[in-house]
Amino acid sequence: MHLRIVATVTGQLPEADSAWTHRLIAEHLSEDGISASQVGRILADLDLKPRRVRGWLTRPADPDFFSKAADVCDLYLHQPQDSIVVCVDEKTAIGARSRKHPEQRAQPGRVARREFEYIRHGTVSIIAALDVHSGHVVTEQIAKNDSATFIAFLTTRDAHVDPALTIHLVLDNGSSHTSKATTKWLAAHPRFQPHYTPKHASWLDQAELFFSILTRRLLRRGEFTSRQDLADKIENFTIVYNRTAKPYRWTYDGRPLKVT
Repeated sequence: MHLRIVATVTGQLPEADSAWTHRLIAEHLSEDGISASQVGRILADLDLKPRRVRGWLTRPADPDFFSKAADVCDLYLHQPQDSIVVCVDEKTAIGARSRKHPEQRAQPGRVARREFEYIRHGTVSIIAALDVHSGHVVTEQIAKNDSATFIAFLTTRDAHVDPALTIHLVLDNGSSHTSKATTKWLAAHPRFQPHYTPKHASWLDQAELFFSILTRRLLRRGEFTSRQDLADKIENFTIVYNRTAKPYRWTYDGRPLKVT
């Protein structure tokens, strides 16, 4: 019986479902007269968990992966002289949603209660520039995530940053960052030095850390009555965040990680 259960779970999919459950296995092996609870005990003894899945990324071999990672990490750990290091990235399609009924605030002995239904008011996209060695962030609402928008944002940064400073840009491989138009603009503005993270390494982009904080502290629980309300609250959050902003404590140095 153990072998038949293992063969069922590891060798085929259910007729209509995407994964095996104890009940489905018992029904599939109904001629053996086994119950769902028995299936559960057998699977537990075998440490076999058909309902669980672990994802992974089959990343194409990139001989430059760790050299690119090390280059970015070196900028984080050692600020170049007469330079600033800025991570620039976009966060798109942020939903402006409000609850159909007001949330009930938390009380002693009772957590806050939130009505399930909500109203959609559209989406907002932003671009952010994080000064790595001060921790301060600049955010701006954008209508499109394209090369023209990205170049316009860099042009604004060019006008607001001390002209004596070189600007080291840490960027991912998004199309607006690597397009011909962007490449041409960067070549014409040599004070901007681009450093691209390896593909599938968004965790190396510190702007993503700010987006994570923004999501946890504002977006996840926030109420937004319109697109403009959402944009205004993101701007206000950034202003308040910058009052106490500090550099992120970065410990990874770009060396190959151990495979476990």
